[in-house]
Amino acid sequence: MERLRGVDANLLYMETPTTHMHTIKVAVLQPTPGVRFTPENVRRELGRRLLLLPPFRRRLVEVPLGLHHPVWLDVEPDLEHHVHWTTAPAPGGPRQLDEVVSLVASVPLERSRPLWELWMVDGLEGGRVAAIAKIHHALADGVAVASLLANVMDPTPGAAPVPAAGRVTTEPLPRRGRLLRDALVDHGQQLRRLPGLVRRTAANLTAVARRRGQLDPPPPMPIRDSPRAIFNGALTASRTFASASLSLTDVKAVKSAFGVTVNDVVLAAVGGAVRAYLLARDALPAKPLIAEVPAATDAPGKRRLSGNELSNIFTSLCTDIADPVERLLAVHATVASAKELHQLLGPAMYQDWSSYAPPRAFAGLVRLYSRLRLANRHRPPVNLIVSSVPGPREPLYWAGGRLIDIFSVGPLIEGAGLNVTAWSYVDRLNVGILSCPERLAEPREILDGTRGALDELVAAASRRLARGA
Repeated sequence: MERLRGVDANLLYMETPTTHMHTIKVAVLQPTPGVRFTPENVRRELGRRLLLLPPFRRRLVEVPLGLHHPVWLDVEPDLEHHVHWTTAPAPGGPRQLDEVVSLVASVPLERSRPLWELWMVDGLEGGRVAAIAKIHHALADGVAVASLLANVMDPTPGAAPVPAAGRVTTEPLPRRGRLLRDALVDHGQQLRRLPGLVRRTAANLTAVARRRGQLDPPPPMPIRDSPRAIFNGALTASRTFASASLSLTDVKAVKSAFGVTVNDVVLAAVGGAVRAYLLARDALPAKPLIAEVPAATDAPGKRRLSGNELSNIFTSLCTDIADPVERLLAVHATVASAKELHQLLGPAMYQDWSSYAPPRAFAGLVRLYSRLRLANRHRPPVNLIVSSVPGPREPLYWAGGRLIDIFSVGPLIEGAGLNVTAWSYVDRLNVGILSCPERLAEPREILDGTRGALDELVAAASRRLARGA
């Protein structure tokens, strides 16, 4: 039995009937000759690998009276319940698969069981199948999911099945008295740490305030600097998903030509796409849009299979700049400033303070905020979420199928009805976009615009290299 850390528990408290806090991973597989994917085969292969998937063997147990964060209890999941099968509409192309993902993403996970589902999708063109994994963010962030993926995938098509290293164990349900006693003990330990955290926070905030005025450009602040765009406002439960693959080689060519990072290129391309989308509707705010960018805080070399080790930086997408290269360089400068302040504040500061959130009060306020649709009455905290995760660099296989592509997307938050997530695989940068259809009905327009914005940057990089040569 293990207590959820504050950063993980808060992802539970942020969930409402219209704000689903699960992430989506979509793996497209090409079966090798003679291999058939069936519900029985998939459950058997997954069962062999359960010991390598610790988060998949945990379920929540609430503490009585909401006295502290819930605890994780090890259980043996019922794979009949967790693994589902469906068929994509004809003709089974990428758009039809995206339709299935949209339906899966629109339904929250059941909290009485381990917080994940796997949907297998057949009927895809070329005999392909897809695995849609829906995983609650409280279980794992993008870095942890990448490690889980490496744990269960095979490097060659003929690799032997992963042997079981032991038996899946089930912990007994703890008694009410033990849950209350452990909660009080943990609170006592937290209270002893609080004075030091207060002192450290005050010192770091002072350093941030002093340095912010010296930076050029200064990074934006949520709410204060966020204009309202047409995809900002209160959410409904429905979700729409769209996906496409970009060339990672092109992204790296732009990165090298202009001395920026892959993340900078992704942000600039998304900024160009959103700018074009809003201009076409005469709805581009005069102030640049603000993006929340999740940032991993893991120590170098650390390998993690569960939980969240992340914070957020906030950057301008420079949507007020028309020229794509100027926009890229402006994004690069703003991100650099934001990272500097993030380090001064302390990457773990959010995680440290999140442990002190009162469970029932926090969850109740979030639900009230969502039910009253208060996000329609003030500026959004940010305009959208943009994240970039490095994925596998070599081709992978699973249960006799070759992994063709993998897409990922994180959740939406109240006020920001658009999430763009880029996940690299071998030589491609696979982009998944999730939107609330009442806020943005067709995210594919943003996706196509991202491809067009990247093409502009690639052309500019080619011209720059030609001049240099």
